[in-house]
Amino acid sequence: MQPVIYYCYDAYCGWCYGFSPVIKKIAEEYKDKISFEVLSGGMIPAENPRPIAATARYISEAYQRVEEITGIKFGPDYLWHIFNPGESDWFPHSEKAAIAMCTFKEILPDQQVAFAADLQYSLHFEGRDLTDNEAYRHLLEKYSIPGEAFYSKMNSEAYKEKALYEFALCKQLQATSFPQVLIQVAEQKFYLLAKGYTDHETLNDRIQSVLTEINDL
Repeated sequence: MQPVIYYCYDAYCGWCYGFSPVIKKIAEEYKDKISFEVLSGGMIPAENPRPIAATARYISEAYQRVEEITGIKFGPDYLWHIFNPGESDWFPHSEKAAIAMCTFKEILPDQQVAFAADLQYSLHFEGRDLTDNEAYRHLLEKYSIPGEAFYSKMNSEAYKEKALYEFALCKQLQATSFPQVLIQVAEQKFYLLAKGYTDHETLNDRIQSVLTEINDL
């Protein structure tokens, strides 16, 4: 079988946002050798959603660490909600973005890593509320996806089930924190490539080691 890289992420994960340039570059470099599958992890459950105020204090410190380590920048429109949580109307949860990802993957599977990065930029830089359907419309234009067809699928129970299945699959793969990257080289053989933020050179070296090992068999 052709190797498959599974990128377990969550649209609301700040470290995944910092990791997005790395995984985008890897996906581009290995697109002819390896298949890529983005799996949403369901970091923030949709049941009983809490206001952004519940996590704003933690994020207000953590985002600086992400910027320092990864070089990514969080945008002022996102940070406004973090520093003004009492005025924000955000009740974040992972489900809507995961459903959008499942919908997109069916339409343009070869671009799912890029779409995951775009979702994160939409949230963490542009400050779009990913629990709102309209937060995705500008990306449909970017990828030339008809809005009516996309939203018809996104609002169906079938695609919600696909998203919930991905949450369960991430748990099965023992991805309890994000980002996490695994490579599957046989039906029952996986290698863990990254758990937490990993720079491009390190991730590339690990992929090369696995490919060399399986080619030597």
